[in-house]
Amino acid sequence: MANLRIAHLRRHPRSVSLLAIDPTAPVGGGGRRLQEDSQSTGTTARLPWARLAEWALVLAPAIILALLLTRKVWDVDIFWQLKLGEMILAHRGPIAHEPFAASHIGDPLPALAWLGQALMAEVRLLGGWDALRVFDALCWAGGFWAVALACRWKGAAPVAVLVALCLSLVAALATASIRPQSFSVLCFGLLLALLRLDLRTWLTVALAAPLLVLWQNLHPSVSVAAGALGVYAAAGWFTWWRQTGKRPPIAETILIPVAVLAMFATPDGGSILALSARNAQASFDIGVSEWLPMWAPDNWLDSLPILYAASLALWLVLRNRQRVDLRELALATALFIMTLVTIRFVLFWAVALVPLLARVVSSPQPAPMRVPRWTGTFAVALVGLLGPMLLPTRFDESLPIAAIERLRRENVRGVIYADFPYGGPIIDAGYPQWRVAFDGRYYRYTPQEWHFNGKVEAGKLGLQAIQRKWPVAAFLLKAQHNAPLAHELSRAPGWRRIWDRDGIVVYVPADRPNASPAGGSAPS
Repeated sequence: MANLRIAHLRRHPRSVSLLAIDPTAPVGGGGRRLQEDSQSTGTTARLPWARLAEWALVLAPAIILALLLTRKVWDVDIFWQLKLGEMILAHRGPIAHEPFAASHIGDPLPALAWLGQALMAEVRLLGGWDALRVFDALCWAGGFWAVALACRWKGAAPVAVLVALCLSLVAALATASIRPQSFSVLCFGLLLALLRLDLRTWLTVALAAPLLVLWQNLHPSVSVAAGALGVYAAAGWFTWWRQTGKRPPIAETILIPVAVLAMFATPDGGSILALSARNAQASFDIGVSEWLPMWAPDNWLDSLPILYAASLALWLVLRNRQRVDLRELALATALFIMTLVTIRFVLFWAVALVPLLARVVSSPQPAPMRVPRWTGTFAVALVGLLGPMLLPTRFDESLPIAAIERLRRENVRGVIYADFPYGGPIIDAGYPQWRVAFDGRYYRYTPQEWHFNGKVEAGKLGLQAIQRKWPVAAFLLKAQHNAPLAHELSRAPGWRRIWDRDGIVVYVPADRPNASPAGGSAPS
């Protein structure tokens, strides 16, 4: 059949041109012969298109890295995680007791993401925020690159891998943030790359088992791997049962209990289940957007690129359903359902799109690259070195960086009462002189404490109730969000406002020396 097809194309050169510009057409081993035939017949459309796709794929990692470096630092929790990471490095191991929350000093401290926090803190200590941004971007993008490279290794065409990367990044880029979750993206991508490579069973298990344990200590989300492996193995066994000659998914099946055991392979051990459940429940109760479904009003804007990518992916799968691997389709479908219900799973779904789309966009046959592979490595290195100079670190306007710097000049010591998202930056800037009443660790505080915080925000409890609970040294508030308390402080004779800019107000005791006029300008 192949010879008849080539003969037909030789008699009809226009067919070669049409095939060349169709990104869903097979461009494998036969594709190379078609290129030669197109040149012999004078048709050159195939060659520029293929060369352009190859260059785009080789340069894609550098472009993705540059895009990630344009991000502002906006996640509030990375600040306390970095400070805790510095303490882990100094202690040479996880910190056992609570150091930050004023109401819980000395309480047992969970070791969630302890290794990821330590690694990120080490990078910041060595190279500052610029180095951390590059490191985090490499980890986050590395999950996509790993599985894309595995697809190329197995023969997926450059244009297919490029389409898969572009659609997956459209879905996930808005959620990219500097935090230990970037490690989970990297580890999930590496796991899917191992599955895509179809290595020998013992080798897959030998490589994946330590990866799963490392993953759980970098970021406690290896439960996603356990579920993903279950879906992948179930679809694999169904395919093996229905189709003769298919390889049984023994490695995936073995790795399911390995992933479950890896969930407990941390200093927290079995307590990780109750801890994760408490964190999830508190997140739902507080209304944290990433724990809410896609249809929640706070998530509508982030849902648009997800729905766009999902629609295009569905169209490509239906158009080329004969090429679909049931295991990859089942995994992507399961993760999309999880994303619908809880939008934070979009990162894992986006990574799972890469092998699915790389297979359906073009048939996985050998398609040798003519662009030197070192070009991509050189481009990534160049962006990593020059990117921070051309795109310096910027903090999102929502972070109270300038207000905290102003507060530091007051040399106050003690408990800082602030909107709980501001707790992370306060810890990073002022520990150990400062402790916090609340911060973004939802599992750290009891439901009663979160109820207290909600009543303060609603104006049902005020300054007097807060001062009975903590010896407050300063208040740092988002005036609109904590309007009743901010209004009360503006009228309280015992407090003096030292900052009032960008919707943020800072108050210190009135008997402290006036170091700077109220609403003083931010330090340069």
